Amino acid sequence: MPPRSPLPPRHGLGAAWVRTPDRDRTRPETWPDAWPSLAAWLRARLPEVVDVDAMVADGRFVTEDGRVVGAADPYRPHAFVWFHRDLRPEPEVPGRIHVVHRDERLVVVDKPPFLSSIPRGRHVLQSVVVRLRTELDLPELSPLHRLDRVTSGLLMLATEQRWRGAYQTAFERRAVTKTYRALAPLRPDLDLPVVVRNHIRKDRGDWQAQVVPDAPVNAETLVELEDEVDGLGVYRLSPRTGRTHQLRLHLHGLGIPIVGDPLYPRVRDVDVDDFAEPLQLLAADLAFTDPVDGVEREFRSVRTLPLRVEDPPARDTVGG
Repeated sequence: MPPRSPLPPRHGLGAAWVRTPDRDRTRPETWPDAWPSLAAWLRARLPEVVDVDAMVADGRFVTEDGRVVGAADPYRPHAFVWFHRDLRPEPEVPGRIHVVHRDERLVVVDKPPFLSSIPRGRHVLQSVVVRLRTELDLPELSPLHRLDRVTSGLLMLATEQRWRGAYQTAFERRAVTKTYRALAPLRPDLDLPVVVRNHIRKDRGDWQAQVVPDAPVNAETLVELEDEVDGLGVYRLSPRTGRTHQLRLHLHGLGIPIVGDPLYPRVRDVDVDDFAEPLQLLAADLAFTDPVDGVEREFRSVRTLPLRVEDPPARDTVGG
């Protein structure tokens, strides 16, 4: 683990860090004279999209003691270097983050579609964590479970790191009941309710997850038809596991792919900043016994199907 960062957070995010390798007699690249400078090692270590020379000139790399890295500073083994990444301009995601509940330990929000839960890849500033760390003044705020960027609805977060363990354990033990609703085609010949059980595999780099025939079951969803809206079915989905794209893949497998899905049944060429067509999948309910105080908790989304593109969020509030 690195020592404490010498740089303060920016946009609610801690600084990134890299470390030169430990000195190793068998590896010449770790010797003090292996590189003409620490900046040269940074150029080799960081991706080409990082303009190391410009960042060095601007004094944006610092060592563990807070000293700015200079262009001629010598390379040292086992040296920590901190910096803040450059961020791309991110279009503002439409829709508001509704704060459904907030107390000392938990924040439960109802997020709009297209808003990432965590800062990741091309979505950093436009993420629940980054926006709310600043707006709620909770620098340690972090999510306790996953919710896809294109999925709307309830996301539960811990206010501080000290509360994460108990609630994450509850999710891992499947002690939290999660209910979703989805808008999808009606199939008169489909016998519902039905429990879909299969093995789902999602390989790194692949857009779609796959069902692996004859493999041990690792994904299970109860699917029920709850209502009809405009000739489409409103399906109640009760997942008993949490595989990547599980609900989307299970409804696709039943011949009723979720309306607005950019990945199933086929991958559509949709720009990452195109917010025109929301996925009609809503994380609607969360229920559990609080592992800290034993209180029964239940939270419900303020959104309903069909989901529509909302106005941009108000600048001075996240609730509503």
